[in-house]
Amino acid sequence: MELSLSPLGLGCAQLGNLYHAISDETAAATVRRAWDEGVRYFDTAPHYGLGLSETRLGAALRSYPRDEYVLSTKVGRVLEPNPDGAGERDDQGFAVPAAYKRRWDFSRDGVLRSFEDSLTRLGLDRVDIVYVHDPDDHFEEALRGAFPALRELRDQGVIRAFGAGMNQAPMLTEFVRRTDLDVLLVAGRYTLLDQPALDELLPLCVDRGVSVVAGGAFNGGILATAEPGRVYDYADAPPELVERAGRIAEVCARHGVELPEAALALPMAHPAVASVVVGAHDPDQVSVNARRARAAVPLQLWKELVDAGLLRADVVIAEGAS
Repeated sequence: MELSLSPLGLGCAQLGNLYHAISDETAAATVRRAWDEGVRYFDTAPHYGLGLSETRLGAALRSYPRDEYVLSTKVGRVLEPNPDGAGERDDQGFAVPAAYKRRWDFSRDGVLRSFEDSLTRLGLDRVDIVYVHDPDDHFEEALRGAFPALRELRDQGVIRAFGAGMNQAPMLTEFVRRTDLDVLLVAGRYTLLDQPALDELLPLCVDRGVSVVAGGAFNGGILATAEPGRVYDYADAPPELVERAGRIAEVCARHGVELPEAALALPMAHPAVASVVVGAHDPDQVSVNARRARAAVPLQLWKELVDAGLLRADVVIAEGAS
């Protein structure tokens, strides 16, 4: 993939009112702060707030030179009007009216329709990367319909790259083997608590020259604060996981490093990873994450985590760590 992604990207689910509502002004200010912090990669999806994230992100980005940033969105969920749902709230975690309903569709026609709808909501002339979004239960349809359709768009120059975005590693690995995709977004599977992407996916991406965007570095919240949280992958964290995160946090503290700083440093160090995307509900959260991403993590911290059995021995340590 010839695209150059900023090491830190802005994941824009929160612009779609993930968990709680934010104002249009806060959404716009969040994007502006990301830009000021050097972020030049922005990731969104129709799923995020039933299109609200795309609408807000596009509006915020229109004031910046189009060639100076990389934008990705996703296909696989087509949004259809839901007249009976306007007075109800979306049931998938977003604080928005259920004025639309999502319909899974990984067919060629569904992908092309979703892509055109995204362009309309964004109000921009192009998207750089399009991911097939969460095809966990639609493997064959994605292989037969979605990926060939995106390949056509790439070959025609309509988009610059295509790939898949998922919360699991095995199916992404299979997609790398069976398609000529350019980039993957893997969420939550290469973190301080969970490294299954090391088994096959990341080494294969290095071999094939596939770029990786790492999402979910905080595993849904448990790694987002100096003292571990209680949410793991959007559910209550098992006690043993909270205990393990606490032990990791203690090692970090001994080296003057906050848990979320180490959580961002780990995926950033892997040669396959082109960018780590992190969400934010407001401008201050963007700046906090940007500071965390710049923090130096000493080599001895990683060695101590490995020696204590808290981290796999085959993780890649950042060059220059001292």
